Amino acid sequence: MKSRTARDDGEVKSSLPSVVALDAGQSGIRARTAPAEGTAELPFSPVRTDRPVLPQIAAVAREASAGVPGPLVLAAGISGLTAADADPAGMLGQLGARFVGVHLAHDSTTSYLGALGTAPGAVVAAGTGVVTLGVGPAGVARVDGWGYLMGDAGSGFWIGRRALEAVMRAHDGRGPATALTDVVRAQWPELPEAYMALQADPERVSRVASFAYAVAEAATSGDTVAREITELAAAELAHSVRIALARAGVTEAPVCAALGGVFRSEALRKTFTTQLWADTPRPVRVIEPAGTSVDGAATLATLPADHPLATQVWSATREGMREGAAPR
Repeated sequence: MKSRTARDDGEVKSSLPSVVALDAGQSGIRARTAPAEGTAELPFSPVRTDRPVLPQIAAVAREASAGVPGPLVLAAGISGLTAADADPAGMLGQLGARFVGVHLAHDSTTSYLGALGTAPGAVVAAGTGVVTLGVGPAGVARVDGWGYLMGDAGSGFWIGRRALEAVMRAHDGRGPATALTDVVRAQWPELPEAYMALQADPERVSRVASFAYAVAEAATSGDTVAREITELAAAELAHSVRIALARAGVTEAPVCAALGGVFRSEALRKTFTTQLWADTPRPVRVIEPAGTSVDGAATLATLPADHPLATQVWSATREGMREGAAPR
């Protein structure tokens, strides 16, 4: 897609729109723009999935692009985006005339593109939530990413939730003692009242997920309960990867990239990697991601139309701005 601008000498030249790339997740939103002084990446508050998502994205895009000359294209990977909510044309209406195109995708798509590009394989992105995407000859296979109430097995929330449950079981005498008790008591000194405070906290999802870091530290220090939670989370994540690869038809030298804060746990990542490599008959090699989800979002506009992931992108462009390679 091109726009045309007049030069001082009367000649006309073509210029590509600048891309405003967003990685919008439940832990935070990262926005990348390309102002005249160079690329800038800015943090914003997380997506609230209990509220309409697209108005939140539009507000961030407008703020992030302030001072960036038009024309602009928004390319966003969004946690919790569904086909019913994906409305790129409506988004254009919210953004204003400087935006001439919009590309929207679930953040699993942009995580994949950032990590593996257009190559076949699987990408698991595990932060507050988790989603795994497999891409191969059979198409695109999404596994989990069903939110903290119905899924997200092995995610930060999943780990934190089990940590809190283990602490309360220990408090009741129903479970073994754990070092995690001191971590929880540091936030809620009166453990019997902790559940009421948590239920009243509007940021309770991210608050629960934040205990995943304590689980990682306690597991490294030898806490049995934390180690068991870590191993269970690693097993869930590895299982999702195997299913995604199988459904996508990836059989030759399968690879997987692992993203997100959950994999900062050395114990979890080691168990996850070992389980995948020990899988038979096709061991899965875990590789480092080539880039980030923001990198993946920035490539949405140039994704080949015949690539399996192209079916996962919702795009719109303004009438009269379709010269050149128009978005799908």
